[in-house]
Amino acid sequence: MEYGRLEKTHSGGDSSTRSLTPDPERAPKRSKIKLLLLILAATLVAASAVSAAFVVVFWNNASSGEGDELRIRRPSVALSRTCSLTRFQSLCVSSLIDFPGAAAASDRDLVHISFNMTLQKFGHALYSASDISNIQMDAHVRSAYQDCLELLDDSVYLLSRSLTSVAPGGGAGGSTQDVLTWLSAALTNHDTCMEGFDELKGYVKNQMLGRLKDLAGFVSNCLAIYSAANRNDDFSGIPIQNRRRKLLSPGKKHEHFPNWLSRRDRMLLDFPAPAIKADIIVSKDGNGTYKTITEAIKKAPENSTRRFIIYVRAGKYQEDILKVGRRKMNLMFVGDGRGITVISGGKSVQLNMTTFHTATFAATGAGFIARDMTFENWAGPEKHQAVALRIGADHAVIYRCNIIGYQDTLYTHSQRQFYRECAIYGTVDFIFGNAAVVFQNCTMHARKPLPFQKITITAQNRKDPNQNTGI
Repeated sequence: MEYGRLEKTHSGGDSSTRSLTPDPERAPKRSKIKLLLLILAATLVAASAVSAAFVVVFWNNASSGEGDELRIRRPSVALSRTCSLTRFQSLCVSSLIDFPGAAAASDRDLVHISFNMTLQKFGHALYSASDISNIQMDAHVRSAYQDCLELLDDSVYLLSRSLTSVAPGGGAGGSTQDVLTWLSAALTNHDTCMEGFDELKGYVKNQMLGRLKDLAGFVSNCLAIYSAANRNDDFSGIPIQNRRRKLLSPGKKHEHFPNWLSRRDRMLLDFPAPAIKADIIVSKDGNGTYKTITEAIKKAPENSTRRFIIYVRAGKYQEDILKVGRRKMNLMFVGDGRGITVISGGKSVQLNMTTFHTATFAATGAGFIARDMTFENWAGPEKHQAVALRIGADHAVIYRCNIIGYQDTLYTHSQRQFYRECAIYGTVDFIFGNAAVVFQNCTMHARKPLPFQKITITAQNRKDPNQNTGI
């Protein structure tokens, strides 16, 4: 013990007194320790405050409102595994983690849940986009906006059919290829909608971009999840050159037509036009049911399950809007021959409209068939994009037809299409789109383009590796 120092020491219950005179050598060390303790204490208090604030915020964000248990937002093993299959993994996790039933769902259940969530997102987007319909727009912006509303509406329908097909116990739905086709078309629809605004600016574009945000990612993720779950079905693993063989019928009679075309429809494709009992006859001279194709389409039934035949007699028909909409199903147009029955128009992007809008004739109703007629767009090469025929109808057949234009003549937009013994004329990208389409015994005619233009026969627009599309 050092002289002059008294301390009280404790040993069990005994105590002794020591000198309390300050030691000049140890005083600075005690001050440093005291300072360090104060800093440590302040740090702990601050950390506690931050932790408390985090817990409160996290509690508020995570609480379900049904109890006071803290819920940790961490994806399940099944959800993590499912989302790892997608191209947009973060979007997949963030969109599904709080969706009803997803937390405890199996891998198979997550297929149905992802479809359900995506359908809800598209339905909300369509409702939200419709809110700005009364805003004043110039012709080009209005054209792009209307395209989007139509395409969104079609996508909601396609996603509904897909959801029905993958729902537990849903026996009334489609096959694996049906679902892949419908999902592929929904993604193509979104791409077309966005492309319509590419060269535009302003309020409407900004609003649409905001309201339709992430829709492409949602559908892409559905495609990836569903493809992985069904990779052994239908075309998966079949070399591309053999897919055409599977598309076509194995039978001997009319074997050159797709196997989804009924026996009666195959016979109708070969019957002479006058021998076919048509439901409506269009004749410019007034000797038919109607004088215009527009009237005939309007009178055709919606959602028909039987083949409805419109016979268009010889003549050149130039009408403003010729479109077989989605609800006009199973329509068949029969003409008197190529160059004899002609549907003609001259719209182009030079008229301040989208390429999608320029089509002389368009069809999106499933089961659409056209035979022995000509579709033409005479706008000319200097008018650039000008579509003669646009098809977005599933199971469409175009037989013995001429399709004549320059740039963007034939828009094989989406779904499954079959062309046989047709002649297609054009210059730049004159067969384009993102359908699953077969051309059989057809001829492609390259026309003279503008100076310095290069002729491109096909321009396929697939953007997602899981889409079942191609030319």
